[in-house]
Amino acid sequence: MSIETIELNTAEKIATIPIEQIDVSRPSLFQKDTIGLFFDRLRREDPVHYCPESKVGPYWSVTKFDDIMAVDTNHKVFSSEAKLGGIAIQDMHAGEGALELEMFIAMDPPKHDQQRKAVNSAVAPSNLQLLEPTIRERACKILDDLPVGEEIDWVNKVSVELTTMTLATLFDFPWEERRKLTRWSDIATAAPETGIVESYEARRKELIECAMYFKGLWDQRINQDPKNDLISMMAHSPATRDMPFLEFLGNLLLLIVGGNDTTRNSISGGVLALNQNPEEYRKLNEDPSLITSMVPEIIRWQTPLTHMRRTALQDYEIGGKLIKKGDKVVMWYLSGNRDESGIENADQFIIDRKNPRHHLSFGYGIHRCMGNRLAELQLRIIWEEIQKRFAKVEVTGEPERLFSNLVRGITKLPVRLHAR
Repeated sequence: MSIETIELNTAEKIATIPIEQIDVSRPSLFQKDTIGLFFDRLRREDPVHYCPESKVGPYWSVTKFDDIMAVDTNHKVFSSEAKLGGIAIQDMHAGEGALELEMFIAMDPPKHDQQRKAVNSAVAPSNLQLLEPTIRERACKILDDLPVGEEIDWVNKVSVELTTMTLATLFDFPWEERRKLTRWSDIATAAPETGIVESYEARRKELIECAMYFKGLWDQRINQDPKNDLISMMAHSPATRDMPFLEFLGNLLLLIVGGNDTTRNSISGGVLALNQNPEEYRKLNEDPSLITSMVPEIIRWQTPLTHMRRTALQDYEIGGKLIKKGDKVVMWYLSGNRDESGIENADQFIIDRKNPRHHLSFGYGIHRCMGNRLAELQLRIIWEEIQKRFAKVEVTGEPERLFSNLVRGITKLPVRLHAR
């Protein structure tokens, strides 16, 4: 039976698909939220799985926690280089309308290390301490403006707004135009079938507009004294100040998506998870100090980036399978975060988990997400302020999800607020 002709909504039906026909790269599986059933089966039957044919070409799926760690921490064998395909299952420089972008997440050492270091201080603990009062003030303003008892879209009113405000601060971006950052974040990973862009050419045009806008900011700041925003840091660092245009754009998009898309989907995903697990919501209301452990549990549960990809630089064995030089290897973080052999009770959302930071959502090794503490900070602040104001953020309808195999996005989440 072909995977295309089956109604993919039950574990029983998924079990009838020949294992070699399973293709977990299909964005519809993520949009329908049936992908977990496929990963369950792969972890049980074929944890290092080869898919010979797909729209993104042949690829290996690594689905168990320890195997993912083994790939992620071995950059000498598994490359992130853009010219070899980059860090997503869709080759970076392939396909209609593709821009030949470069960015430090899609580089190997030593260039990766030099460029990452240029902007890393923006999310250092000392700078986050300075940012915290600003983020809290904005979170309070957002929540205080929400109507109690009326249905609203949590994604637009809260998740997008808080993360966009924070990103605008990190870039020192013109405040009244901050929603441009939201738009650029959305289109950076969008294909025409998502409905976000009309065509690859339209996407290309908007990304060039993004680059030109930031070039204007760059030209201002390179002639000013160094400041503590990301543009100024890149403009004044020897590792990044002479970047070619497409490398400049690539690093901008990396910082925009990394600072916006992932955190906003965790803010939305946390509300959904608590509604789906009312006992955990009761725990939170009885003991708000659990926010500290709940935040990394939300990030694990949501897994805002479903995967990262590498390219094998040599033949290498993982889980008894021989991966050949040049093969595409996809680490499915979403699957690893549900792996019972790597995380106890992995398929349960538990806000008082003993070791909640033991998860794969930020990656490991040299490419571990540099903004992980900023993401946790924003989530902690928003939940502290939610708990002061609302007895419950009640989900009132089905979430709408993004058509993407990379960003595990929630595009709409209807909720009703209940006052304390």
